[in-house]
Order: sequence, then C-alpha cells, then structure tokens
Amino acid sequence: MANRPTIRKAELPDAEGIKACVDAAYQHYIPRMGQAPGPMLNDYSQVIGRHQAFVLGEGGQIIGVLVLVSDEEMLLLDNVAVHPDRQGQGLGRQLIAFAENEAAKQGYSSLELYTHESMTENIGLYESLGYAETDRRTESGYRRVYMRKDLT
Repeated sequence: MANRPTIRKAELPDAEGIKACVDAAYQHYIPRMGQAPGPMLNDYSQVIGRHQAFVLGEGGQIIGVLVLVSDEEMLLLDNVAVHPDRQGQGLGRQLIAFAENEAAKQGYSSLELYTHESMTENIGLYESLGYAETDRRTESGYRRVYMRKDLT
C-alpha cells in the first residue's frame, strides 16, 4: 500500500523542491496572464524563513505547497499549489482545509486570499469552499480578486 501524502512544516532544504512544484503548478497560467504569476517569482528560502510554509510530501517528493502570511489583523493564504501530475485528486482541498485549521488554531476568525482574475477555476473552487469575494484591485501589475472565509 502506498503512503498517503502528508503535510509538514517546510524546512530550508525544501526550498528547491517547493520552487519546482510551484513553477510546474503555475506554468500554464503564463499565457493566460501575459506574465509569470507572483508565486513563481518568490525566493522560497526567504519565504520559509519569514512565513508559515508547509509542504505536502509523498515518498520524499514535494507534490504540494502551502504558504500562510500572518499579521495581527489577518491570516492570508498566500499560496497553495499542487504539482500538475497530482491535480484533480483533492490535494488542493486538503491543503486549504489544513490552512483553515491552522487559522482557527492561531485564533483567526477568518482566512483571506487573493487570486488572479484570470484564474477562474480557482475562484470557482474557493467559492465552492465557502469563500466570498471582498474586493478586486490591481497591484504590482496583477488584477487580483480578494476573497475571505469566515471560520467562526
């Protein structure tokens, strides 16, 4: 029987694997957006040091990534990515549920996120999971849709 994918806190040696997973997951959005999505531009050794980064691993391979960014006001689901070879298996939903549990454990009453307006399948997924659109604005050249889920 194969091991089930497990979520764990990311460590510095994971940075290269995280970058490879994120690049693979977001690559197909470049033609749609006309630019690389923001998560493809991150230095993941810095992300691991500054934020709450988690990996979804299976057999030593990183197949998913979750990054949470916190401040006193809110917790932001900054990045959720699943390797394209493993998409469509509920792993993204598993990572999002983990993020919601982390937010609740840390005392946040809601979880916020944003996605690019051209990532319509992601917007639909988030809506199906109870996220509601709160704002749309252009930042750093990206047309973003902001969403929030009440966790209370």
